[in-house]
This record gives sequence, structure tokens and C-alpha cells, in this order.
Amino acid sequence: MIDLSPAGTFTLGDRTVRRMGYGAMQLAGPGAFGPPKNRARAVQVLREAVASGVNHIDTSDYYGPHVTNQVIREALHPYPSNLTLVTKVGGARGADGSWLPAQRPKQLIQAVHDNLRNLGVDTLDVVNLRLMGSGLGTSEGSLAERFETLAQLQREGLIRHLGVSNVTPTQVREAQTIAPVVCVQNLYNLARREDDALVDELAGQGIAYAPYFPLGGFSPLQSSTLSDVAARLDATPLQVALAWLLRRAPNVLLIPGTSSLAHLRENLAAVACVLSDDVMSELDGVGGSHS
Repeated sequence: MIDLSPAGTFTLGDRTVRRMGYGAMQLAGPGAFGPPKNRARAVQVLREAVASGVNHIDTSDYYGPHVTNQVIREALHPYPSNLTLVTKVGGARGADGSWLPAQRPKQLIQAVHDNLRNLGVDTLDVVNLRLMGSGLGTSEGSLAERFETLAQLQREGLIRHLGVSNVTPTQVREAQTIAPVVCVQNLYNLARREDDALVDELAGQGIAYAPYFPLGGFSPLQSSTLSDVAARLDATPLQVALAWLLRRAPNVLLIPGTSSLAHLRENLAAVACVLSDDVMSELDGVGGSHS
């Protein structure tokens, strides 16, 4: 098995997790909709991830919908005491697989109960409020009513910790006036660096930052730069992109997803990819260096 210790750990509220985690979105069917193509393989991937030392799994009950959480329960329940399951609410799926907002208080409450039921737990470790912007983008506006709904469920004991997803820095700060925020999950990678300042701000506060789509948004030129570095390091471009994120800031938690055992092993092996300061500077040039 792969040793994940070189990537270190980080604290989510009262939970300590390894910085290399796993995202369960791809365990459902294509586009995270419908049943998996191979349910037995999905179960096998989850079990190998945990056996390899992964103790942070990112999920949502609207993957499937319901499918991914049910597969997680089949594969891992009763859960290891050190396993942290992070879920998100705020979305739903149309009959055609379309992604729909589900942001009203009643919808958020129902989503929390759906997660509890399908994961087979009495309390959710971490729940992220996922805001639904246009496409992958964030949208401005207050999240107070929505986050207060989750904070009330936290007070009732159904949620241990809260986070936010697809949010602006202003929205993060607004959420913090309502309840403690233990993590932020936004689009961020080597080429998409809009959150550079936010990553650093959260690091200073001891708040986790979980980037999604770690390879999304690359142009051919940027892919070429990444591939050149990977070739020199005898690594894959994906491993280098993940290694860059791990070095970018100590609060970055990785949640790459896959339904393939080979791809899982490739992702986890990224912890052994050591990037020198010179290589970091070269890669920083792909997306523009951070301040």
C-alpha cells in the first residue's frame, strides 16, 4: 500500500485527516447520475482507499442521487473511528440528470436527513453548504438564511462541523459570523488561481481548503508545461498537479476522485512527488504566481 504520511495531516474541527483524501463523485454513473457501471468495483475502490490510509472522503447525497452514499455505506459501514465523511447540500438532480439548486431551508433540511439515512449515521462529520452559481462560477449574495438553517441542525446535534462550497471570500466571512467554518471547497488548480488570496487567508486561520477539479481548465500550452515537468520527474501530469496543490499551502486537502483502482493508486502516489522550489516557480508561472 502507498504511504500517505509524506503529505501530512490537517485538522477539521475536532477531526484529524490526512491531506490526501478521496472524492466519491465518480462512484455513481456518468455525470454522477444513476447507478455505477460496476458497483462491485466501486466498493473495491473505496475499501482500497481506506486500506491505503485515506481517512477523509468527500461525498454528497445528490450524487446519484443517493447512489454514492449508499455505495459508501455498503463498502465501509460500520465506519472506522478515524474516518471523516464530508458531504454537501444545496443541489438536486433532475430526472434527466440536470443539476438543480435546492437552496430553500426545507430542501437543505431534507438533504441533511437524506445524507444521514443513506450513510447510516446519526451525526454528519462535516456538511458544506454548496452555493449554486452559473456553471462552475460563484455568485454574489447573502447565504445567511441558508447557513443559519444548517447551524440550527448543528445545534440539534445532526451535524458536527460546517463548511461552505463555491463561495466568494465575502460569503465565507458572512458564514463565519453565524457559525464556525472548518473548510471551504472551491474550484482551484494550477491554472485557475482566483482563490490565491483566500487560500492564504484561510491558512492563517487554520481553516481547510479543498480544491475541486484539480486539472480543470487547462489550455494546451498549460498542459504542455505540466507535461514537461512531469516527464522530468518521472511522474504523470496529474500527480504533478496534485503535488503542486499539496505544496501550495498547508491547509489544502486533496479529494481527487476516480472509479478506477489504477487511477486511485496513481492519485495516492502523488504524495511521493517532491517538487523543488525551482519547479514550483516554473509551475506557478502557468497560472500566475500568488502573492
